[in-house]
Amino acid sequence: QVQLVESGGGLVQAGGSLRLSCAASGRIFSINVMGWYRQAPGKQRELVATITRDGSTNYADSVQGRSTISEDNGKNIVYLQMNSLKPEDTAVYYCNARTWSSMDYWGKGTLVTVSS
Repeated sequence: QVQLVESGGGLVQAGGSLRLSCAASGRIFSINVMGWYRQAPGKQRELVATITRDGSTNYADSVQGRSTISEDNGKNIVYLQMNSLKPEDTAVYYCNARTWSSMDYWGKGTLVTVSS
């Protein structure tokens, strides 16, 4: 089992920045990829960014250039730094961990609201 706890969401004005954190615990060694997804009201959950064990990153086009995913392996924390936030970034952001056996674990989510 892997447990994920997100933090760092909140209300921010357009153009502002936030840093989300995801603390992982449990069977950390089983994790292959960690990522951030988001779900806006009335929409499907979508990929924001992922980071693999070897540090390779991938971003959705909508956040490319404005967001950075990183990890602190010593603390088992994954961060998502988001800059130049837009109202359309408003969503619940979920942390995801995918294991080597392709099992997915999810956090409970943290709400990001960007006001115009």
